[in-house]
Amino acid sequence: MSEQSSAEHQGNQPSAAKRRKARTLALQALYQWQLAKSSVSQIEAEFAVDNDMTKVDVPYFREILRGVTMNKSELEAQFAPFLDRPVDDVDPVELSLLRMGAYELMKRVDVPYRVVINEGVELAKKFGGTDGHKFINGILDKMALRLRAAETRHKYRKPDSE
Repeated sequence: MSEQSSAEHQGNQPSAAKRRKARTLALQALYQWQLAKSSVSQIEAEFAVDNDMTKVDVPYFREILRGVTMNKSELEAQFAPFLDRPVDDVDPVELSLLRMGAYELMKRVDVPYRVVINEGVELAKKFGGTDGHKFINGILDKMALRLRAAETRHKYRKPDSE
């Protein structure tokens, strides 16, 4: 079972704004981890000092950061078949977003696939290259169709004929 905030266990969902901030910081932390090769503990500590964490779903931030770094190979195996280039050639921001999206699609089934895709696209618009959001949208959509088949089944279903 994935680590969830105590608020969730008590039935109180964290706000969308706190989740969005957690994803934003997780993207930045994963980018730092990928490029600087710092330890996850060190990055987590730096982010706790350098950011106002009262506006962040901190357990979600930690879960994404730890979950992505611990499951990197498994996550990359989910999106590598949909890439038009080797994983190592993907832009670092886009790679971090794909890993985060794969993690949420695989491990956080409580988060609707449309939310995962939308959040990835919005972060790509903010931090990625010019058309990075289109790339992220396409790859996450293909992953969602495979990883969340029951949830996405309606997407391509033909209406019943009468």
